[in-house]
Amino acid sequence: MSLSISQTIAAELGVRESQVQSAVDLLDGGATVPFVARYRKEATGGLDDAQLRALEERLRYLRELEERRTAILESIRSQGKLDEALEAQILAADSKARLEDIYLPYKPKRRTKAQIARENGLEPLADALLADPTRDPQTEAARYLGENVADAASALEGARAILVERFGEDADLIGELRERMWKRGRLAAKVREGKEQDGAKFADYFDFAEPFTKLPSHRVLAMLRGEKEDVLELTMDPYADEDDAAAPGGYEAAIAHRFGIADRGRPADRWLQDTVRWAWRTRIQVHLGIDLRQRLRTEAEDEAVRVFAANLRDLLLAAPAGTRATLGLDPGYRTGVKVAVVDATGKVVAHDTIHPHQPANKWDESIATLAKLCARHGVELIAIGNGTASRETDKLVLDLIKRHPELKLTKAVVSEAGASVYSASAYASQELPELNVSIRGAVSIARRLQDPLAELVKIDPKSIGVGQYQHDVSESKLSRSLDAVVEDCVNGVGVDVNTASAPLLTRVSGIGAGLADNIVAHRDANGPFRSRKELKNVPRLGPKAFEQCAGFLRIPGGDDPLDASAVHPEAYPVVRRILAKAGGGLKELIGDTAALRSLRPEEFADETFGVPTVTDILKELEKPGRDPRPAFRTAEFKEGVEKLSDLEPGMILEGTVTNVAAFGAFVDIGVHQDGLVHVSALSKNFVKDPREVVKSGDIVKVKVLDVDIPRKRISLTLRLEDAPAGEQPSQPKAAKGGGGGQRERRAPAPRKPQRPQAAPANGAMADALRRAGLA
Repeated sequence: MSLSISQTIAAELGVRESQVQSAVDLLDGGATVPFVARYRKEATGGLDDAQLRALEERLRYLRELEERRTAILESIRSQGKLDEALEAQILAADSKARLEDIYLPYKPKRRTKAQIARENGLEPLADALLADPTRDPQTEAARYLGENVADAASALEGARAILVERFGEDADLIGELRERMWKRGRLAAKVREGKEQDGAKFADYFDFAEPFTKLPSHRVLAMLRGEKEDVLELTMDPYADEDDAAAPGGYEAAIAHRFGIADRGRPADRWLQDTVRWAWRTRIQVHLGIDLRQRLRTEAEDEAVRVFAANLRDLLLAAPAGTRATLGLDPGYRTGVKVAVVDATGKVVAHDTIHPHQPANKWDESIATLAKLCARHGVELIAIGNGTASRETDKLVLDLIKRHPELKLTKAVVSEAGASVYSASAYASQELPELNVSIRGAVSIARRLQDPLAELVKIDPKSIGVGQYQHDVSESKLSRSLDAVVEDCVNGVGVDVNTASAPLLTRVSGIGAGLADNIVAHRDANGPFRSRKELKNVPRLGPKAFEQCAGFLRIPGGDDPLDASAVHPEAYPVVRRILAKAGGGLKELIGDTAALRSLRPEEFADETFGVPTVTDILKELEKPGRDPRPAFRTAEFKEGVEKLSDLEPGMILEGTVTNVAAFGAFVDIGVHQDGLVHVSALSKNFVKDPREVVKSGDIVKVKVLDVDIPRKRISLTLRLEDAPAGEQPSQPKAAKGGGGGQRERRAPAPRKPQRPQAAPANGAMADALRRAGLA
């Protein structure tokens, strides 16, 4: 790795170059981000997982940049055109875009008009007119006639082609114009003729324009999809408004200034200005439009991936109900409600299908069946899937709880996104071979209430249902980001090696799919692991894998209490030194906050384990194996509010945040349609990122502002003092500050576009939008 890369990353992260170099060496040596963040703080100077993920992503980009730089240098060198100045320019390029701008004149291409003109000897004519505009173009062109140049008009056309190419391949000029167009331009959309009805879901963009710099990611991706579906026609407009277009100092003026072209009444001035205009309109503007379209897409993709990753993290780290016997219900009408009972460890102990709803309407019989199952297996929790017939099934469970208070049951509605994907997966067939697909869904619903993280890792993250336009973004970029989130979450929580499934073990630092299967096979053959040392007996689990995974694998109730903690086995000698200082045994010291906080980390640090690691060890001994996830609680849906028509403006309800997008948050209030809390209704203050206020899985109180039954739209607010639609607020809102909240800023656009509440989508986000009635 070159020094320049580590220097660049260090400057971007605001850390020392030595920290970056150490982290890169560890990552290149096979260490994972969770391992480096947790157990190599001395080497990296305490870089956390977020910094290390940013470092890892930037390292990938800069290394790709170096590979491209090397290829370009070799290409130009082979052409015999590489001089010191050009090489220095290429070596100084700090982005792929800048590198490609410099390479453009030397990039092998098909024969162009400019190349043909050069072959016909017309480059001196172009040079002469550019250098000395006092020359008359017609007179000068007459000197270049020949076999392939029939007249002066042909000669001037060839000379113009040469200059247009020259203007369009000036790296500094193109870079300047690209940034100018980014800051001053806008994306405009209009509906294609005859597509108004078929493309109604894109109606918010039928006559729309907004500056590039103010376009949120969901709008960009929605418009690009509308164009792909042949509903919208998009234009990369270089001017944000007509006044800007008429203002001096425009794009053509910048090109003219770069090459010393000005209208001073000289014979060639008009011809040169026409050449500038031709270069801008036929070549440079088109080229920049393509570049900025890609930039918009890339930035929108990055934001969409960020939103998906953030929501996924929140969902995976949602509060677990814990090791309690749970009954899972996968609701349905005609096919019945699928029932599965799992014990405290997640093992399936019973299953059935009941038919409480239409057309069978076996209500009492269904309650009797559920009561019998709950009593027989000591069920404490009931998990209800939030799909079709969810509220009716929720009502059934409420009736069950009222009729059988002795069972002391607690119910919760659980997102079933991805449950059908799991049910039909090869792993589900291997894990639950004796159960049919429909019952497997009920099992998944029960288990994800017990431990969302352990169950959801069995499902492709893209199928979990918390993304925004995931089908419109780069597959590799999305997968890389989501895999990193899952890895960080799993290792942040830790894994019980004696109960973990193979998919969960696969996400542990240093363990791949094959090794995870070997751990499970060894556990099945030899019984539960009694110590971390026994992991070394697993086939193919060598010293490197043990180093990476041991600290994240927990063995509760094993031979050594430290094996149930996040203390890495390599640091056990440090604990022994702490015990010698504190006196007494390990079991007495663990959890003794007063004794542990009286110790100074500096006293136990050495060359291998510094103060940061010793500090972590002391904190871990206070609460060994502590789960960082929040305490479990459920939303209480209001009785009698079960469908859209039951809602009334002004109602205050409790609900669960199911998804967070750039434009707001979706909340399940128990009526089969998620309501939307627009970003402007999340807080009294301006909210740039909705996740500053809410996260997926949060329990919130909302007020119903408006209900649009025909369009199945519910407008909600977290500001409980807001007046419902059609009512006047009880007192005037303050013009500034926090009194009345702040709406999302609107960018000026001459076409006066409608601001969409939410953009159409497909995939998992589309499901959320459909539930909210927004697509």
